Amino acid sequence: MVQSSNSVGRASPRLVATSVAAMGVVYGDIGTSPLYTMKEVFNGPHAVAVNPDNLLGILSLIFWALTITVSLKYVMFITRADNRGEGGIMALTSLALRTQGAGPRMLWLMSGLGIFGAGLFYGDAVITPAMSVLSAVEGLEVATPMFKPYVVPITVLVLCGLFLFQPRGTASVAALFGPVMLFWFGTLGALGVWNILKHPDVLAAINPWYAAHFFLENRTHAWLALGAVVLAITGGEALYADMGHFGRRSIKWAWLGYVFPCLYLNYLGQGALILDNPAAIKNPFFMLVPDGLLYPMVVLATAATVIASQAVISGAFSLTSQAMQLGYCPRIQVKFTSEREKGQIYVPNINWLLLLAVIILVLGFKSSSNLASAYGIAVTLTMMIDTLLAFIVVRALWKWNWIQAGLFLALFIAVDFAFFSANLVKVLDGGWFPLILGLGIFTLFATWKRGRTLLYERLQEESMPLDAFLSSLKYGGPHRVAGTGIFMTTRPDGVPRAMLHNMLHNKVLHERVVLLNVSMQDIPHVDDMERMLVEPLSDGFYRVMLRYGFKDDPNIPLALELCAMHGMAPIEMMETSFFLGRETIVPNRVPAMTLWRQVLFMWMFRNADTATDFFKLPTNRVVELGTQVEL
Repeated sequence: MVQSSNSVGRASPRLVATSVAAMGVVYGDIGTSPLYTMKEVFNGPHAVAVNPDNLLGILSLIFWALTITVSLKYVMFITRADNRGEGGIMALTSLALRTQGAGPRMLWLMSGLGIFGAGLFYGDAVITPAMSVLSAVEGLEVATPMFKPYVVPITVLVLCGLFLFQPRGTASVAALFGPVMLFWFGTLGALGVWNILKHPDVLAAINPWYAAHFFLENRTHAWLALGAVVLAITGGEALYADMGHFGRRSIKWAWLGYVFPCLYLNYLGQGALILDNPAAIKNPFFMLVPDGLLYPMVVLATAATVIASQAVISGAFSLTSQAMQLGYCPRIQVKFTSEREKGQIYVPNINWLLLLAVIILVLGFKSSSNLASAYGIAVTLTMMIDTLLAFIVVRALWKWNWIQAGLFLALFIAVDFAFFSANLVKVLDGGWFPLILGLGIFTLFATWKRGRTLLYERLQEESMPLDAFLSSLKYGGPHRVAGTGIFMTTRPDGVPRAMLHNMLHNKVLHERVVLLNVSMQDIPHVDDMERMLVEPLSDGFYRVMLRYGFKDDPNIPLALELCAMHGMAPIEMMETSFFLGRETIVPNRVPAMTLWRQVLFMWMFRNADTATDFFKLPTNRVVELGTQVEL
């Protein structure tokens, strides 16, 4: 019993520390929602009339939206659907694709849902920084209207600083994120309690009857109001995406024990303030703050929104890396910004494209109220996709019966669809932006995946069986030269095209020939002990299989150091040559893809990073042999 007690005592501080750290990454997005949610409910094109019944109805809807969607759906259910500890749309898609007996159309549908959900995440990564930083800086207008002309320029400067900082990495400042957000949520709760004490009757909003009564009284207008209420749960899906960094327990206890209570207390405080002063609907969050603390609060809010923005930007980098590993995205440059934290990466192309899109959004929409129209639709559609994929997981992998799985689907899809349908009316007002961005990313990812599949099939058709080739060497073959030749191949049982071209042109083979196949698994990480498989063949040939997870960093020279553990003599890099095929894609007269997709794939193929850079090969030891392939 004593040992158990000590174990718990040691675990508790660790759990507290990881829970605080999680607040700085996981809950930044949803933690800044109080800046604009109540303001958008009582303003804008579908503004709700300010009266006590409507106010309690809205507060009740916010409470139950947070409870059902965030607490029940994500914290209690979907975080259990982890792929070896990792979460997110790609991990959930990988789990769903393991469904036994699913036909090609079903697999294509699940894969398509996952890719589209990933595309929508990029929309969120653009809208969140613009929306949240604008909302924080708009607090200056509450202090004095004199600042109004400077809100957009200040916002652009803050965002430029944030994106320009990305190449430096967040390792040096990440330790501050948790404590800052801990203070932020504590401040939210304290401001809420201060105003609740003036009107404690707002606590009754927890009763679901007020939400039901609001719908009975307002009907269509109440349904339209859901388009603003959904802003309270934007960022809820992020806790699943970032689960791999902190673990399910830390995320759960941070939410239930601190974040959720503080968030909702602030919403109740804003409701109490509006009851006391209906004019406060202009900006209820900043009007909660005592006058003397308004400027410090703007600074704190801006810091919180920068942290929230950092989380989605880092998420976009991570998602891009995962998409590359899983074969949905062409190889692009990825830099690691921390020697200790493997997950801290920087993707230059994505960073500058996000910055450009964010600045265009801020300059185009000019205010957080205008941006609110673009915000909800991407989040609600992503949540619907999560629910559908999670339904497949609980039914096919967890073996829930149809009644259990049906109740799971019915409850969450009903809530998701209610929010999504309410946001559909915003499509023309700005909701088109994340939809077009999501469709664009979906088209790029789907085209790359299809093009790579076709390219692989074409290379397979022209490949020579390895067994037949090795047998032919017994009757004489090319001259053998000293050293090791490593030929990368997508087909372990075939002869690499680069080898055939090398023999055709140079008419030699190395004394030791390694046929190297690299495969990406649908799991986050592959242990070093399971990474390599070495199979000796005849005539100095070896077949080497390397396995990487979708969150691993492929490094072939580093992996080849493990060869000695598998019975093969060590590979000396200065005596080794890497032979790579360099394909040039040309259109086929009878195309398997439409012409525009062929052109798109060829453009991506030409601009993708080389295998030399991606696999960290020493450039002075690489030989590329070109060939043309028809799609």
